[in-house]
Amino acid sequence: MTHAPLRICLIMHSTRSDNLGVGALTVSEVEILRDISRQIDTPIAITVMDWKDPRAPYVTGPDVTVRDLDGRVMVNPRGYFAVARQSDLVIDIGGGDSFADIYGSRRLNRMFLLKYLTHLAGTPLVMAPQTVGPFSRASSRRLAAASLKRCAVVASRDAMSTQAARDLGVRGMIEASDVALRLPYTPPAPRSGGPVKVGINVSGLLMGGGYTGRNEFGLTMDYPALIRDLIRHFQSHPDGCEVHLVPHVIVPSGRLSGEDDHRASAALAAEFPGTVLAPAFQTPSEAKSYIAGLDFFMGARMHACIAAFSSGVPVVPMAYSRKFAGLFGTLGYDRTVDCTTQGGDDIKAAIFAGYDGRDALATKARAALSEGLRKLQVYEDALRDVLIAQRDKRKA
Repeated sequence: MTHAPLRICLIMHSTRSDNLGVGALTVSEVEILRDISRQIDTPIAITVMDWKDPRAPYVTGPDVTVRDLDGRVMVNPRGYFAVARQSDLVIDIGGGDSFADIYGSRRLNRMFLLKYLTHLAGTPLVMAPQTVGPFSRASSRRLAAASLKRCAVVASRDAMSTQAARDLGVRGMIEASDVALRLPYTPPAPRSGGPVKVGINVSGLLMGGGYTGRNEFGLTMDYPALIRDLIRHFQSHPDGCEVHLVPHVIVPSGRLSGEDDHRASAALAAEFPGTVLAPAFQTPSEAKSYIAGLDFFMGARMHACIAAFSSGVPVVPMAYSRKFAGLFGTLGYDRTVDCTTQGGDDIKAAIFAGYDGRDALATKARAALSEGLRKLQVYEDALRDVLIAQRDKRKA
């Protein structure tokens, strides 16, 4: 490669999030950028603006620099604004599903600030595939619409988000899919015989009743009781199932430790002898590699389900928000259960039916994955075109 490196800044990505789903987006985005770099014979230099965290980054490489981000860096002209001005392109993935006002104004206002600083810097902004909306406040809708209309590329990851953006007056949308479909992993070694390995991703967040313990997600069933019923069912199954409890949000300590899947899974493992407690994974790819070795999977963390789905493991996603049905439904994979509208008995019946028909479910998932990768390629092509344009602009 003879060209000077293209400077790419990633915002609302994370190289060290306790939520391995957010990390999976970043690992996958970097893999996509590296592929494009090889295709266009141009090196890249990636700067990830990441929220301050003592955890060591799990997204690394000679082409990756991680810079701490906090409120002071955001408002300091020599902070994020300077990085954006020096970059050829800024890519914003919105933490996957944070570009909405359902998580509160503080998070959304930080996102708006980063977007508008990028626009002010005059640097092209790419909205990578993510959930768009819902926006319940008029002010949120106005700011979101104005920013999206200034972006070089706007990509959603599902049909619901595409419609939400169109409702804001945005045109030229790309309907892609979740970039974590591209998350690299190590396929399992061939296995013959032995127990049927059934994986359950236990959400520490839902086990605790949500962020406040007051069921703000509006679940219509008793989630802890449902999880216990699932464990009992598969442990007593005549197939001789081996139940694996698989965390995907791992918070060792701090104020968010109540959301920790591993802690919740460990408590259940002690309650149900014979279950297998999966490790406290250090990286998203490590988690996906483990999940890939299972025979059937279910869970309430969407990216744990994406890890199963994209590695060939039949899965029943257990939704607590619209993002599940939006993502999987757009790809024609209609096996998601909805914990906000269905009762526990209906959910169990759907999961048990999925297990009994897991071979057919795997076939359906393969077709849906092929469609997801096809849609994701449209985003990758648009991103490549922007990078070529920025490279050529620099040369002119």
